Amino acid sequence: MDEDSSERRWEDMELDILVRIFKTFNIIELTSGISRVCSTWRLACSEPMLWKTLDLGLLKSNYIKIPAAPYVWVSDSSDKRLMRLLKVALGLSRGTITCLIFHYDLYLKDEHLIYTAERCPRLKQLVLPAWNQITKGGICKAIRIWQDLESMTMPSIVHPPYIMEEIGKSCKNFTELKLMGPCDVLFASTLATWLPKLKVLSLRCTVLTKEALILILDSMMHLEVLNISHCVLREVPEPPAPKRVLLELDETIIGKASRLREFYTCLEDSCLMSQRTKADEGLIRWYKYEEWLWRMDEVSSLSVAMEQHVEVGGGGSIVPS
Repeated sequence: MDEDSSERRWEDMELDILVRIFKTFNIIELTSGISRVCSTWRLACSEPMLWKTLDLGLLKSNYIKIPAAPYVWVSDSSDKRLMRLLKVALGLSRGTITCLIFHYDLYLKDEHLIYTAERCPRLKQLVLPAWNQITKGGICKAIRIWQDLESMTMPSIVHPPYIMEEIGKSCKNFTELKLMGPCDVLFASTLATWLPKLKVLSLRCTVLTKEALILILDSMMHLEVLNISHCVLREVPEPPAPKRVLLELDETIIGKASRLREFYTCLEDSCLMSQRTKADEGLIRWYKYEEWLWRMDEVSSLSVAMEQHVEVGGGGSIVPS
């Protein structure tokens, strides 16, 4: 080698090459290591290409301990670790995030959700399958910030009108919804009232009443895609007649659904997912099954595939103290 030549340093590499390399790393590596090496690497870590999607579902939950289902609790220290991670990630993203994915057993609080909403106001897709620790005021405040929201995955809630009303008022481009919980007549009527222009609806792997299904098909005339795969479909007759589970769709439902562009359904006993939903009585316990399974959907736009999996469970920490 010539004596006047020198080795090229990593920090002198072109930004576009660094960005392509950094695309192969996960959120933990980007936020707790790579972005702290030098100013050039931090600049590369802020490239919008890396932050279209913030996938916190990549983390194997380290915030919630589940010693024996269904016991779940959250500690103050885990809340602080989560906030530190959010601060670094959202600082690097510079407001460019359009898709935000949370883990189904990551129980956020108002402070986490609102902090996140204020720093990614351009959000279009939100995957938030659990919000047990979030108040009505917290979720409504976040929704008001996300006026560009088009798609949402949400858990079941006992009294749904307030969230559907907030989405209907604040998110004029909202067209897709996935519900990870029971759907009854109350929920169906709320959808028809506040989201009449909804185009895509997924109710897979849950309890669905026949009455709610008919109400959706009759009232939501803009609906194009409906997924009721692997549901426990129940009929609720007038008392004292007992509820009963339907093993197939009748001609009335098939006829009403014929106007849809796509109608996904599976009630087959031979189907593994249908077996699991029935075994869990329509309230599927995702923690018992494959880590990635809760992310899947027959509707491609609602399926959030896992690119990488980060093992940070047990005694591991999310970000350095």
